Amino acid sequence: MSSPEGLRDWLRVLRRGSGAILVLLLGVLLILPLRGIERLFHGQRRPWTGPHVQWVCRVVLACMGIRWRRVGRPMRGPGAVVANHSSWLDILVLNAAMPVFFVSKAEVAGWPGINILTRVTNTHFVIRDPRLAQAQAQEFAARVRAGHRLLFFPEGTSTDGLRMLPFKPTLFQGFLDPALPEGLAIQPVSAVYRAPQGADPRFYGWWGDMDLGPHLLAVLAMRRQGCVTVVMHDPIPVVGQSRKTLSTAAEDAVRQGLRI
Repeated sequence: MSSPEGLRDWLRVLRRGSGAILVLLLGVLLILPLRGIERLFHGQRRPWTGPHVQWVCRVVLACMGIRWRRVGRPMRGPGAVVANHSSWLDILVLNAAMPVFFVSKAEVAGWPGINILTRVTNTHFVIRDPRLAQAQAQEFAARVRAGHRLLFFPEGTSTDGLRMLPFKPTLFQGFLDPALPEGLAIQPVSAVYRAPQGADPRFYGWWGDMDLGPHLLAVLAMRRQGCVTVVMHDPIPVVGQSRKTLSTAAEDAVRQGLRI
């Protein structure tokens, strides 16, 4: 991935980047008092701040010049979402498509800059320690009962956007907890990236040991952006499933969506 070259590239970086940062800052400043008021009326539910984050992400994508569309509808009722993981852009794209709360490894909470966004967006952090498994399962169940739509990346890492890694069945064990609400379902979602014309098909992919800074600059500097399609598949009822059957059904649906 090439870095910005020439004055026009850097002007695009400045224009798009400054607009996106301004929107994010305003969004963070507004969500803090909004959440305080929301807590008084709705407790742990997030009927206001969820859509607020959704609209902030839509405006940020518009500032960056990245077009997106949604195919299908978000599920209703208690449940969670699983999706393929291709890029840091997934945070913006999937939040733009529906109000969700990401599930992330605990290490991300310490990343400078990112840690602020994850805190204000109520990211659900997971510590990979068997001793904490029961407590974390209880926290997950409490959030689902509160109506939070938690989003998991069952591949466990990001890819180049063209391929998809097998889903890890162990990540679906938490959906089988008897403490979760009845009628629980899992909605598979496919995020399909289309690179700008003439660019590497993997242009939006961010994986392996790629540095965030150069990738971000390259995306902002691109003269004409590509697009993203978010495909929302039919929800999969959890009742009667095992972690392996849930994993297989969700993976098959997401893979099918990537072929559109």
